[in-house]
Amino acid sequence: MKKKQIIGYTAGVYDLFHIGHLNLLRNAKSMCDKLVVGVTVDELVNYKNKNAIIPFEERIEIVRSIKYVDVALPQQDMDKVKICKKLKARYLFVGDDWYETDKWKEYEEELAKIGTEVIYFPYTKNISSSKIKDILSQTL
Repeated sequence: MKKKQIIGYTAGVYDLFHIGHLNLLRNAKSMCDKLVVGVTVDELVNYKNKNAIIPFEERIEIVRSIKYVDVALPQQDMDKVKICKKLKARYLFVGDDWYETDKWKEYEEELAKIGTEVIYFPYTKNISSSKIKDILSQTL
C-alpha cells in the first residue's frame, strides 16, 4: 500500500524575496512531502491597498525556482480553507506574527474541520519586504 503524501501549503506576495521567505519555505518543506506555494497576484495585492515592486510573473518564477517549492500557483483570493480543501493539504504554514490573532483563530477552526493544521513558524527578525521598501525609499 502506497504511503499517503503529506501536502503543505503556504502563500504570500514574495515581493523583494528575502531570507525570511527562504526560511519559511525551507521549514515548511521539512514537514511535508509536497510543498505548494500560492503567490499573490498583483490585483489582490492592490486590493489590499499595497503595491508589489516586482510584477507577479517574475515573483512566481522566483518562487518556482526555489528548491524547497514543488508547485507555485497564483493566489487569486484570500480563502485559505478553499485552497487547502482543494489540495487536500495536511498543513498550512504561516509566520508566527499571525499567531493568536482573531482572524487566524477562525482559520484554525475552519481548517481543522477539513483536516488541515496551521503551523506557525518564527518570523525572521529584522527583515521584511516592507522594511526593505522603507530603506530603499530613504536612500533614493
